[in-house]
Amino acid sequence: MALRQKFLKSLTPSELEYLEHDWSFWGRPNQQLTDEDWFVWLILAGRGWGKTRTAVECISQMLRGKTPLSAPSNAPEVMSIIADSPFDMRQYTIEGPSGFMNVGPPDYRPLHEPSKKTLTWPNGAKALLFSSEDPEALRGASGSFFWWDELAKSRYAKAGWSNMLFGMREGNPRGIVTTTPRPIALIRDLLKRTSTKVTIGSTFDNRENLSPIFYREVIEPLQGTRLGRQEINAEILDDVPGALWTTAMIEATRLTGDLPDMARIVVALDPSGTGGDPDSQADSVGIVVAGKGIDGRAYILADRTCDLSPAGWGARAVDAYREFRADKLIAERNYGGAMVEHVIRTVDPSVNYGEVVASRGKVVRAEPVAALYEQGRVGHVAGLELLEAQMMSMSKDGYAAEGSPDRLDAAVWALTELMLDGSGYTLAHVV
Repeated sequence: MALRQKFLKSLTPSELEYLEHDWSFWGRPNQQLTDEDWFVWLILAGRGWGKTRTAVECISQMLRGKTPLSAPSNAPEVMSIIADSPFDMRQYTIEGPSGFMNVGPPDYRPLHEPSKKTLTWPNGAKALLFSSEDPEALRGASGSFFWWDELAKSRYAKAGWSNMLFGMREGNPRGIVTTTPRPIALIRDLLKRTSTKVTIGSTFDNRENLSPIFYREVIEPLQGTRLGRQEINAEILDDVPGALWTTAMIEATRLTGDLPDMARIVVALDPSGTGGDPDSQADSVGIVVAGKGIDGRAYILADRTCDLSPAGWGARAVDAYREFRADKLIAERNYGGAMVEHVIRTVDPSVNYGEVVASRGKVVRAEPVAALYEQGRVGHVAGLELLEAQMMSMSKDGYAAEGSPDRLDAAVWALTELMLDGSGYTLAHVV
């Protein structure tokens, strides 16, 4: 660090200005574009590693000539850039702090034309912009270079990938894939190919550039957990043996369109059983919102699980009840049911409150709910990663992760209320 500071102080203002946009100086060695013989540079990295910044910087550097109007002889004239959604494309890939509009010397930055779905650089290089939500549109991908961001997150990864590759037929095609890993077949296939250059990075690699608040509130709670191994250490995790919820089942819940109108909405609360003592080693209080659509399917709408005092989790549960205009708030009675109802009534006496009784073990209660997922009868909104991690850790032999599946328990109560009859089985099971 001292040598770097000494070097920076020795530079003239014009040299400092040039260096500001020199990724070969600021990026780590494994974040540099190389001339090795690879078809795909697969970057599997944890949250905050710098995946987007790496791809944007490398592409911008690849297109940069000696002047804004010139281009290197090997720079692609047309490329394809794929993001998970139009929102992600604009918010992160283009306009974000690591996006194309904010990276590289100002004179070299591209023009974004949303109506044309293109980026055009001053030297004429062009990028066609696609959303992975529309795999058929990727048949129009073309050029000799591509960048697919968050490939493992894409609902239509396999179809979109095939369509995109058909357009990569100019010159010496190659591309970058940046993603937090998930054990989908396409990622596993890319890892096996000799034409794939693999870079694996941990969130900790970029610790010095991460906000202390982000690290404390987002990263630290995940350390030592199964989800943390995936989201921080970039491990590709296999399904837990005998898991009631597999990766494929969870991926199938992803919504591609708008939510239907809801016929019913419930808030389910799973108490920790410790009275909310902040100094105790209590599990969190599970709070999950779910609805039953007019299409007959169930939808997990929110996860408001928290580790708060009774006044805190009571207020949070009632806030969710009001926000989603739920018709009922249900809670498990086994852990101080009278206390839970008292807490809820203290916050709002008008809440339609009901109790459920855990007369069977967690696995037995969860099995018929897991069957709903096998039947394709449950959808998930975005942002339920912590709940989904608990689901994939629940096996026929019990919960395979640390702590208690508080979020999962709440989700099971909610979906049981909405979709199962009194026997705990779906009509399909009875028939």
